[in-house]
Amino acid sequence: MTTAVRRASKDRTTKETTIAASLTLDGSGQVDVATGLPFFDHMVEQLARHSSFDLTLAAKGDLHVDAHHTVEDVGIVLGGCLAEALGDKAGVRRFASMLLPLDEALMAVALDLSGRPYLAYGLEFAPDTAGLGSPPFDPQLAEEFWRAFATAGNLTLHIRRLEGKNTHHMLEASFKGVARCLRDAVRVEGGGIPSTKGSL
Repeated sequence: MTTAVRRASKDRTTKETTIAASLTLDGSGQVDVATGLPFFDHMVEQLARHSSFDLTLAAKGDLHVDAHHTVEDVGIVLGGCLAEALGDKAGVRRFASMLLPLDEALMAVALDLSGRPYLAYGLEFAPDTAGLGSPPFDPQLAEEFWRAFATAGNLTLHIRRLEGKNTHHMLEASFKGVARCLRDAVRVEGGGIPSTKGSL
């Protein structure tokens, strides 16, 4: 088991958003998230809590224009924190996958801390699907979050809907599924880099 504290903090400011985050991988699921989008806060909280990460995140964005910038930039910052906290990834399990149910929804999630950013996303919503929360979170923005997260985090991520009708259930199941896979993949259970290349 590693004795080093796997932790990272990042601040990112653009003309569209200001974001500050601190992430500890070997935590207990302590979470404090405020993005101005209550439903999105709930999803990010699920991501941290079910991965047993400690996370503090504050974001202010141009929500009067659109929620897209805030959601995407949060993904960039969180992914960057994950990549930095993982360091050289020595001893991590690297791979994880699972099926996660939430009532009628069933999600398949698989990830690899590969160093090769890639998102395969199979959770589609009609353009007229109602937003969740107030101000509303457009369900289609979840894909933008995951793409930004996977790219900045240097990981391969697959999310697939196997069953589901309720928008909230499907989104929450996907966030929880990724969280549990992250919990498994970042776990240190050996020594050395888990790759024949010698680096990830």
